[in-house]
Amino acid sequence: MSETPVKQSDPPPQVPARLIRFMLTATALVALLHSYIGVRLLPDLPGGASVTVVAIVALVSSAVLIPFGMLARFVIARQPLSDRVSWAGLLAMGYFSSLLVLTALRDVVLLLAHLIGWFSNAGSLALLLMPSAVAVPLLAALATMIGFFNARCTPRTLDVDVPIRNLPTALVDFTIVQLSDIHVSSTIKRAYVQAIVDRVNSLDAELIAITGDVVDGTVERLAPHTAPLADLISRHGTFFVTGNHEYYSGAEQWVAEFERLGMRVLGNSHAAIEHDGATLVIAGVNDFSAHLFNPAWRSDPRAALAGSPAGVPKILLAHQPRSASAAAAAGFDLQLSGHTHGGQFWPWNYFVRLQQPYTAGLHRLDKLWIYTSRGTGYWGPPKRFGAPSEITRLRLVSG
Repeated sequence: MSETPVKQSDPPPQVPARLIRFMLTATALVALLHSYIGVRLLPDLPGGASVTVVAIVALVSSAVLIPFGMLARFVIARQPLSDRVSWAGLLAMGYFSSLLVLTALRDVVLLLAHLIGWFSNAGSLALLLMPSAVAVPLLAALATMIGFFNARCTPRTLDVDVPIRNLPTALVDFTIVQLSDIHVSSTIKRAYVQAIVDRVNSLDAELIAITGDVVDGTVERLAPHTAPLADLISRHGTFFVTGNHEYYSGAEQWVAEFERLGMRVLGNSHAAIEHDGATLVIAGVNDFSAHLFNPAWRSDPRAALAGSPAGVPKILLAHQPRSASAAAAAGFDLQLSGHTHGGQFWPWNYFVRLQQPYTAGLHRLDKLWIYTSRGTGYWGPPKRFGAPSEITRLRLVSG
């Protein structure tokens, strides 16, 4: 009998040196934070030594799985195996995030209780310590399960009206469907992308705008899973700008792939759309951080408008909301962005503004409207809690 040759998996991509340094730092921090959780919760859990041993094993496993899951696509050649390891690590990350936050909140409550004198005796202390120690992992598990369901379901369609000054009559009710931050990866694959495409195609949009971070991985690994994007249908086509994650994944290769799928890639450039006798300018810039990968790729809203017709509405696709000040100065009427995920899950939505001026929704800066999508997929943990994913249908109306 002849043996069937075994197909060899492609070798994993080389891990960038700066990613190795980042992961070593992150691993040390993750281990330290797991230790904090163990010190604060384990002594107050009921069940004696057996429960303590199980909890320690769970914490150690989580501390190992999280960084290894994030690196799996780099260090494991066989993709099915690397995907399973990624799933395990990212699920652990989602649970750990809630566990850490709730542990810290429990400590705040205990401190306040101590300050106002609730711990007048050992009995009153026991009434709070043990139940709260049990409640923290249970509530973390509940938040993780709800967040998983929210992340994995097909994104909702969110309708947004945007008033535009001096909008030509022919452009009133012009609809743009925005997708952002899909993050095709080890946990988001072809079926998820196909569901998005089917939903978008049911919306009868005039134009589709994709504002970056479509992928987390190479063209070789993920092209079969982004393929359904070629089936997006709208009157004036699909326009795309890069996000920061395209640069982590090989931006030049992905730009070529997206062009092959029929998208119009806008890299500091624009297109003039003729619609029922009126003109609309759709411009796009490279990601705000693109110059860190190549100085020639620096994001430039003014360059994106070079040679565009005057006196017509101008819309900018820019992955990060912090492009808004330059977009306002360049004379745009509307900027469509993503990047923030709306925080993705509580309480991180409160921390996004430390880096970005807008977290989610429609905002105004001088004469510029900025719409920031919460994202159509998710990054990292398959978890959304308090920040639902969205397919955004924007309708232009008279200002």
